[in-house]
Amino acid sequence: MECAVSISHRHIEVFRAVMTSGSVTGAASLLYTSQPTVSRELVRLEQLLGFALFERQRGRLQPTAPALALFDEVQRSYIGLERIAGVAANLGRQDRGQLSLLCLPAFAHALLPAVCRRFAAGHHGVGIAITPQESPLLEEWLSAQRYDLGLTEHEAAPPGTRLQAQWLADEVCVLPDGHPLLARTVLAPQDFAGQAFVSLSPDDPYRVQLDRVFADAGVARQMLLETHSAVAVCAMVAAGLGVAIVNPLTALSLAGQGVQLRRFAVSVPFRVSLVLPEFRPSTPLTGAFADAVVAELTHATAALAEALA
Repeated sequence: MECAVSISHRHIEVFRAVMTSGSVTGAASLLYTSQPTVSRELVRLEQLLGFALFERQRGRLQPTAPALALFDEVQRSYIGLERIAGVAANLGRQDRGQLSLLCLPAFAHALLPAVCRRFAAGHHGVGIAITPQESPLLEEWLSAQRYDLGLTEHEAAPPGTRLQAQWLADEVCVLPDGHPLLARTVLAPQDFAGQAFVSLSPDDPYRVQLDRVFADAGVARQMLLETHSAVAVCAMVAAGLGVAIVNPLTALSLAGQGVQLRRFAVSVPFRVSLVLPEFRPSTPLTGAFADAVVAELTHATAALAEALA
């Protein structure tokens, strides 16, 4: 208990300076003080700790194993403090700062790379932290006001947030290069009868909707492969393992990379909405990033129309 009370921030400063510079002389220079002062504080720290931090060999200080372990902890604390100081210095500057974003994994792959490129063109010094997350944690974290901005496919706003619907498009068919069904511009459920089908996992809401569509049409597919990610589904299709129906953003981002897109005759809507926290202070950076999202979705509308033409 005495050690925890008696050790001061000054003792830690002296210890860090000695470890960083490698000598008492160097530490004195870093701290703008005298060598005797550094030596005195260092000896006092060792007395308080009850063990030696350095071995004196031929006028040089060699850190002991406990000193190296202590230095690791000290460095972590200082790095955290320096990060806080950097954030504080950048607050209020439009060419600096940090923007935190929570989104579905599909958006991190198929939408946000292009959005970030647009945003970075006018905000070179701004950092962007992107966290992909699935429901229901996505909604919980957005409600907790932990992020500046969210991207979701849902129609309802999580508690404590407001929703801005931005985009609506239908799920699309993806087929491997050279597949016979590419001869058609629009595919009906009956076209998938007997086809090897790569599907999303059984608990995925789009999987549930599509299973209902095919059940209502009385169409049996060969359900050979399933995975949790639309990107993985498209990779399976590109490998020639079957056909699939996925969200248009993922399909569009991979079009021409071994997969081709076709319209599906049954509408299965896919939405993109911005989620803004009600109780987290907004910044101009949030609005600028939202504008980049809108601009990229406008571009996606035209690109999707061309891919499905």
